[in-house]
Amino acid sequence: MASKTKSKKKKSRKKKSKQQQKKPTLTKAQLKAKQRQFAKDVKAVLGTVIPTLIVGAIVGVALFFVKDERLAIAGGGGILVLVLCYKYPRHGLWGFLIYMPFSGTITYWIGGGNVIFQLAKDGFYFPALASMYKDWKSKGLPIIIPKALKQPLLILLGFCILTIICVNGLQQLDPRPGEKPIAMGILGLKVFMGYIPLITCAYYHIRDKKDLLFLTRMTLILAIICCLLGMVQYQFLASGRCQGTDHLTGDDLFQATIEYKCFVGGSLVFSPSQNMIRLPGTFVAPWQWAWFLIANAFFTFATAFSDPSGKWRIAGLIGMALVFVNAVISGQRIALALVPVVTIILLVLTGQIANLKRFIPIGGGLGLLLGIVMIVNPEMVQERVDSFVSRWNASPPTDFISGQFDQSSGAQRGILGNGLGRATNSARVFGRTRLIETYYPKLIYEIGPLGTIAFLFFVTVITFTAFKTYRSVKEKSLRSFGASFWVFVLVISYNTYYYPLDVDPVAVYYWYFAGVIYKLPEIDKQEIKRLIEEGELDEDEI
Repeated sequence: MASKTKSKKKKSRKKKSKQQQKKPTLTKAQLKAKQRQFAKDVKAVLGTVIPTLIVGAIVGVALFFVKDERLAIAGGGGILVLVLCYKYPRHGLWGFLIYMPFSGTITYWIGGGNVIFQLAKDGFYFPALASMYKDWKSKGLPIIIPKALKQPLLILLGFCILTIICVNGLQQLDPRPGEKPIAMGILGLKVFMGYIPLITCAYYHIRDKKDLLFLTRMTLILAIICCLLGMVQYQFLASGRCQGTDHLTGDDLFQATIEYKCFVGGSLVFSPSQNMIRLPGTFVAPWQWAWFLIANAFFTFATAFSDPSGKWRIAGLIGMALVFVNAVISGQRIALALVPVVTIILLVLTGQIANLKRFIPIGGGLGLLLGIVMIVNPEMVQERVDSFVSRWNASPPTDFISGQFDQSSGAQRGILGNGLGRATNSARVFGRTRLIETYYPKLIYEIGPLGTIAFLFFVTVITFTAFKTYRSVKEKSLRSFGASFWVFVLVISYNTYYYPLDVDPVAVYYWYFAGVIYKLPEIDKQEIKRLIEEGELDEDEI
C-alpha cells in the first residue's frame, strides 16, 4: 500500500510539474521587447561582420595582386576568423573543433601546403582564448581548474622556461649557421604546452547538459563524415581513379608523398603490390589519421553507450563501425591494433560489459557490420593482419620504445636536456631537429629527465583528479560519458608510442576533454535539481 501511495504522489507531482512547465503566453509588450532585443543582437553582429568583411576583402585583393590567390584567401579569411573568434569566443571554439579534422585537406587542396594554412586552426583558438581569458579576469573567475593542477603546472612551466634560458639561450650565443635556438624554444613551448589552457576553456565552454550533448554529437558527426571521406579515398585509389604509388620503383614505393594525394588529406602511400598502404584520411599525414581513429574509438563508444537518445546511440554504433573499417583500410598498424583494444578496455573500465541490455544489441550490431566487411573484402583484411604481424615480428614495440629511450638518454648533455623544440618536427624551420618517434624519449631529449618527471607528475595529477571528479557524478548518462572520457585521458597520459600529444588531433582532444570531465559535477547538480523540480526524483533518493 505504501508503495502505491508513493507512486501516486510521484504521478501527481509530475502532473503538477508539467502544468508548471507550460510556457505562459507572452503579452504584446513582451513580444515587442523580444523582437527589439533580437534586432539589437542582429545589428551588433552585422556591425562586426560587415566592417571585417570589407577589411578582409581589401587585404585579400591586395595580396592577390601582390602574391597569389592562396595568400589572398589566407589573408582575407584570416582577418575575418581572427576578429569573429575574438568577438564571439564560444563560437570560435566550436569553429576550432570543427575545422581541425579538415585542416589537412584545406591545407593541401586550397592552401597548396602553405605554412599559413597549417597554422589556420590557431587562428580560431588563440583569439578565442584571449577573449575568454579577458572575461575570466574581469569576472574574477579561476584561471587554473581544478586548483590541484596549479602547482604541477607551474613546476612544469618553470622547467620549460629554465630550459629555454639555460639551454636554448646558450645555443643562441653561438648558433649554427641559419639557426635561431630561442625562436625554436618558443615554438617548442607552444607545441608542448600551448593547448593546456583548453582545460579551462572547456570548463567554461560547456555550460550544461545541452552543451555536453552538442559536443559529443558534433564530435560523432565529424567522425562519421571523416570516416566516410576516408572510405571514398580508399575506393578511389583501389579503383585506379587516383594513381597511388604502386607504379613507382625502389624506396618510392614505401614513402608517403604529397604528389599522389587523393580526394582528401595530404601525403599517402598506396602500393598494394608491396602490401604497403598508409592513407592520411582528411589529415596531413597518415599517422595523424591513425590517432584520429584511435581518439574517436573513445568518443563514438561514449555516444553509443551513454547518449540518452536511442537514435544517437544507433548513430554512435555506426560511428564505431566506421572507425573500425577505416582502421583496417587505412593501413595504419597502430590503429588496427589499438581501436579494438581500446573498445575492450572501455567495456571493462566503464562497466558497460555488465550492462547486457545495452551491450548485446550494440556489440551484436557492430559484429554484424564488421563481419559483412570481412566477407566482402577478406583479402584486404588478411593483408592488413599479415602486415601487422610481420611488422611486430620485425620490430616489436617494446624493443622499439626501449631503443628510443636508450638513444635519448645517451644524447643527454645536461639535466635540462638539449633544448625545447630540438625534437619537435614543426620547429625545424628554426634549425636542425632530431626525429624521435616516441613521446617520453622525446621529452627526455628536449627538457631532460627532471622536466620529463615534472610532466609525468602533471598528467598523473590530471588523471587522478579526473577519476575522482567523474566518480562523484550521480546522473547515469553523465557518469557514463565521464568514464569514457577518463579512460581516454588515462591511455594518452601514459602512452609513449609515437607523439600524439604534439600534434592534431590528440593535442587538442586530450586537454579539452579533461576540462569537460571537470565540468561534469556542476552539470550533475543542474540535472539533479531539474529532475527534482520535474518530480522525477525525490530528494531522499539522492
